Amino acid sequence: MSVLDGIKPERVFGYFEEICNIPHGSGNTRQLSAYLKDFAEKKGLRVNQEPCGNIVIYKDATEGYEESPAVCLQAHMDMVCEKNPDSRHNFKNDPLPIAVMDDEVFSRGTTLGADDGIAVAMIMALLCEEELPHPPLEAVFTVDEETGMEGAKVLNYSSIKSRRVINLDSEDEGTFYVSCAGGLRGNIELPVDMKDHTGIEYDVVISGLHGGHSGELIDKYYANAIMIMGRLLRFLSQRMKFRIVELSGGLMDNAIPREAGCHIQVSTENSTTFEQTIAEFESIIKNEYRANETNLMIYCENLGETKTQVLRNDSARKVMYLLTAVPDGVIKMCREAGQEDLVETSLNFGIMRLTDEKFTLEAGLRSSISSEKYALSTRLRVISEMVEATYTEKGDYPAWEYNGESYLMSMLKRLYESQYGQSPVIKGIHAGLECGVIYHALSPVDIISFGPTIKHAHTPKETLSISSVERTYTLLLALIKELK
Repeated sequence: MSVLDGIKPERVFGYFEEICNIPHGSGNTRQLSAYLKDFAEKKGLRVNQEPCGNIVIYKDATEGYEESPAVCLQAHMDMVCEKNPDSRHNFKNDPLPIAVMDDEVFSRGTTLGADDGIAVAMIMALLCEEELPHPPLEAVFTVDEETGMEGAKVLNYSSIKSRRVINLDSEDEGTFYVSCAGGLRGNIELPVDMKDHTGIEYDVVISGLHGGHSGELIDKYYANAIMIMGRLLRFLSQRMKFRIVELSGGLMDNAIPREAGCHIQVSTENSTTFEQTIAEFESIIKNEYRANETNLMIYCENLGETKTQVLRNDSARKVMYLLTAVPDGVIKMCREAGQEDLVETSLNFGIMRLTDEKFTLEAGLRSSISSEKYALSTRLRVISEMVEATYTEKGDYPAWEYNGESYLMSMLKRLYESQYGQSPVIKGIHAGLECGVIYHALSPVDIISFGPTIKHAHTPKETLSISSVERTYTLLLALIKELK
């Protein structure tokens, strides 16, 4: 018996469980792409699989809807792969260990991938609805959304006739998104020199943080473990001499890092002072985040005397400069009337790595104003140049601009009020949606984005509300039926 047997809507959750059994992290969607192609062929639907793995499935209109404008249903295949430190899950090969508790589906110790697996499942289920009257449908499943909208960027838009697009990559039931931020990824690479050194080595770990989606949750002001590690190193440098052996933090540049770690060497006479200084800094940082990071902790373990490679002084100075100088978090809030709660520009350093050749920081930049996005990127470039580090941009994607005349928005609002007995929230989102790429590629185009409730996306605490999926799928069916 499968984990999700009997959960309604059964077809949706049946497909979702099959998707969870197929590894589909960003850059590893080949199997899921093949699965979707096979699904379409078995249903007798026309399908196109693009070289990158994007899938477009076409379904002809039902009787009476032949002259209706075509509608595109859109979702992405890939998921963010994060897991707890004690998890042995292999995202490249293993099925997700999903489970159910009360109204929630989750994965034991890993991200669930409901972002955006549940959207893929809902679209598949809709394509199987034989009694549903509908206009011509184009189901678009893209690859590698989480790493820069790569699938959406290379999609063959000449094959898409729709100028009405329903994106199902949203995570808050009852909220309809009508605009989104653009973004890019900024990478800093600093060449470093190492040398052999002997001393008392400590393993220092910052953990217990919330983490989460670096767009949707950036205004929660959750602590960034990488930035805290930078502050800790500077704090130590003002009190004693030490050597940096290792540095690491975060897994994805679009997830606020929950953990960061380092190995540090100190002299025998400084070991007691070192431990006291770590405890002093932990007390300071806990006080700063006492309102929203109640589980923050800094773990310190004495590993004894070791002889190993450490950063030379000049390299260590440059590393600490970068970690101290770079901005992070909310940069600017929107000032337009009615949008004061919306973040306009932000930055998240999500990955930190140190090898014997280079130190790397990877950041996700977002803004609903393109000039501000590029100005922030230039700021990082200037900071990098100060220590002779290399700065590069990649994964640039545009914003999706608000359309106050959206027919889809007005239709969906009316249907929502009829189904729920209350008005939805209509707003922009400070996160990258493929809607931005699609908006520019198909313009003029009418787009709306909505979805069921997903909590703690991009973290191992991710959950999907079962009842919310049922209500959202019912709403989606009603919308498709109305688009005659």
